[in-house]
Amino acid sequence: MYDMKHLQKLKTMDTLAPAAMQAFRELDKVAFAEGAIPAKVKQLIAIAVAVTTQCPYCIEVHAKLARAAGATDAEIAEATMVAAAIRAGGAVTHATHAL
Repeated sequence: MYDMKHLQKLKTMDTLAPAAMQAFRELDKVAFAEGAIPAKVKQLIAIAVAVTTQCPYCIEVHAKLARAAGATDAEIAEATMVAAAIRAGGAVTHATHAL
């Protein structure tokens, strides 16, 4: 189901919904720009969110961008473990509703 070649269809999205796609690209550009949070850290956050939402496209894209921004494999591994801990914490705390 997942194939990075599918991302080529974003060009079709640009044609079918140009204003929305331009707005998305602008949001993405601004969100990942250097700011109060360094770009590398933003990419590590993106990886953490991507493994939590389980989006293989985002995982691959943001892992490449994180490495390009200077992230190490150790930093990427720690970011993903933070995501796993938060996900597990949500399950544990929601389990209290069953009790």
